[in-house]
Amino acid sequence: MKCTTLAVAVAALAAVFSGGAQAQNEQFIPANFYWVGPYAPGGSGFGGGMIDYFAMLNDRDGGINGVKLTWEKCETEYNNARGVECYERSKKKGPTGAALVHPLSTGITYSLIEKATADKIPVISLGYGRTDAADGRVFPYIFPLITTYWSQNTAKIKFIGMKEGGMDKLKGKKIVNLYHDSAYGKETIPVLDVQAKKYGFQITHIAVPHPGNEQQAQWLQIRQINPDWVILRGWGVMNPTALKAAARAGFKREKVLGVWWSGAEEDVIPAGDAAKGYYAAAFNMPGTTFPAMQDIVKHVYNKGKGDLDDKSRVGSIYHTRGVVAGIISAEAIRTAQGKYGKKPLTGEQVRWGIENLKIDEKRLKELGAIGLMQPLKVSCMDHEGGGAVKFIQWDGKAWKVVSDWIPSDQSIVRPMIEQSAAQYAKEKSITPRDCSKES
Repeated sequence: MKCTTLAVAVAALAAVFSGGAQAQNEQFIPANFYWVGPYAPGGSGFGGGMIDYFAMLNDRDGGINGVKLTWEKCETEYNNARGVECYERSKKKGPTGAALVHPLSTGITYSLIEKATADKIPVISLGYGRTDAADGRVFPYIFPLITTYWSQNTAKIKFIGMKEGGMDKLKGKKIVNLYHDSAYGKETIPVLDVQAKKYGFQITHIAVPHPGNEQQAQWLQIRQINPDWVILRGWGVMNPTALKAAARAGFKREKVLGVWWSGAEEDVIPAGDAAKGYYAAAFNMPGTTFPAMQDIVKHVYNKGKGDLDDKSRVGSIYHTRGVVAGIISAEAIRTAQGKYGKKPLTGEQVRWGIENLKIDEKRLKELGAIGLMQPLKVSCMDHEGGGAVKFIQWDGKAWKVVSDWIPSDQSIVRPMIEQSAAQYAKEKSITPRDCSKES
């Protein structure tokens, strides 16, 4: 009896040490997103894509250079206070704490800037967040990667100019900026005002209160203005509501151009025929034909491990956007491992990996992501790293790509970024980094 008890005890002890050793070789990344409420389609799709990519790497490759990726979901409800609560709850998990965090909310990103910087945990705001954080001298831990709202907006005005027959044809045009009344929605007001002055068009900003399912007054105002174009800066239920309201108002959907958070399947399908012809910006493409997506299907969904309950959403815009977030996160960790070793890394070490991230065409091919996303090169000076935008159009059944990558107008954007970042540095008594000394 004593021998049996001893054997069980030894086996249990071995299991503890084995599990402990395994846990020490894990890289923790919070999954602080939202699966309930009016913005659930975006949160669940994006979160699901990122988690699916991590699960694929674990199954196919054993993680990143032998380091398994782990995560834990925390419901933020797209609420600033809940987002901060989730961040505080998750930042010390795993053997080295959170490697990085994706807030998936401009408001939450703003709320985390000082906290995350003090905690030395990088914040990736992929296609959202505070645009002037692209100046890494002032915001060393904040990364509005791929393309910022201001960059996107310059590309959108270029696209409208193309449709009108040239940028000179914008003079005298009337454009309405219909925006979600939140930090996210307000982010592009300054750059639109600058562009309106430069190109001679009239811009009117019209706010839509959260969550956006009441827009009667706003569209009455739009009918009175009779604009040439409406820029839809919506989120969640606000998007199909706006498209249906446009149809009722008799406003052509071919003259409505949405931000990339208004350009997913979940934004147009609920609007039915009212969405047909509508344009939207994009920095990632939909589909399951990309090799990276095929590997997710093979290693995750075919094994019953997918994060999305509805398999029809696999390869949708929000899902592949989350996959892009997963690719960038994993490549940042891989880059940092090249300097600090093939082991779990701290947020401070992963920050170096993000700031030195280079995903060129060759690497995109290796990742199976050619066409899924644009190349990316990050530096101390430039925490955006890309800046180009494609445009897609809903044909009633699917999104069709209708442009090449359109570069942003950095002659407008960069001076605004540096001026705003300098003002922030002054207000917060921050001494900007000397990028020439960074390595």
